[in-house]
Amino acid sequence: MNEKTESLPMAEGNAGCGSTPGDIERAEQDRMIEASLARIGRKILVMSGKGGVGKSTVAAYIALLLNSKGYKVGLLDVDLHGPSIPRLLNVQGTLEMSEKNVVRPYRSSDNLGIVSIEMLIGDKDAAVIWRGPLKIGAIRQFISDIEWGDLDFLIVDSPPGTGDEPLTVAQTIPSAEALILTTPQEISLADVRKSINFCHQVNMQILGVVENMSGFVCPDCGKKINIFGSGGGTKMSAQMDVPFLGEIPIEPEMVKMGDSGRLNDLVDKTELEINKAYGQILKKIIER
Repeated sequence: MNEKTESLPMAEGNAGCGSTPGDIERAEQDRMIEASLARIGRKILVMSGKGGVGKSTVAAYIALLLNSKGYKVGLLDVDLHGPSIPRLLNVQGTLEMSEKNVVRPYRSSDNLGIVSIEMLIGDKDAAVIWRGPLKIGAIRQFISDIEWGDLDFLIVDSPPGTGDEPLTVAQTIPSAEALILTTPQEISLADVRKSINFCHQVNMQILGVVENMSGFVCPDCGKKINIFGSGGGTKMSAQMDVPFLGEIPIEPEMVKMGDSGRLNDLVDKTELEINKAYGQILKKIIER
């Protein structure tokens, strides 16, 4: 795949004395980003120190739950190399383009808009082979050139680690809050410590830590089995003086619904232990 991507429609700026075309374009994009973010209430970056902890599923489900409560929500997938959001939510369409060249998110519902690089790629199995500058430019365009409208929440799903994508979000959205995901395993907790230190270094507010895959409740006897251990997220949060938002148990039904793109079917099943856990976490997110 060639190292280039088509730009979304962009406004043109007026040249200033001594300004290069690149300076003018950057300044105009900064203005568009500022205008777009001014219409968005809370911006939450869901991040993790390592892969495989369920970050995309958590980001998507939080967006669905907020939407179910009547909030206007945007879901931005900046995992450019391994986008998962469209498949989790069975996104079959692409970004909306009006006659006036205004680009809008894909509408999963009236109050939930979704943007992902996968919507712009013809072959969904094609590899996105981009270096830093291209990734940075794409993320900035997702914020500047897309008409998100008025939102209560923008949930941003980023790839694992502390590379270009989360750093770009931190620099582009200075008011973003980090929701850091971990599992009870020590190997995951060690990487989360790096994520917390990353947030401190870039002055990003930490919303809190969530421990995913925190035990499995046996459907027959009701006993909780701690497959990956327990309590690690709570202890680590206390040690590093960051809020702990809660634990999410393993739920086979969520795996099944995620694989089939039907996560939304779980939202109304209040009897599930996983929804009780998410309910407590969501309450803390909204209150903070």
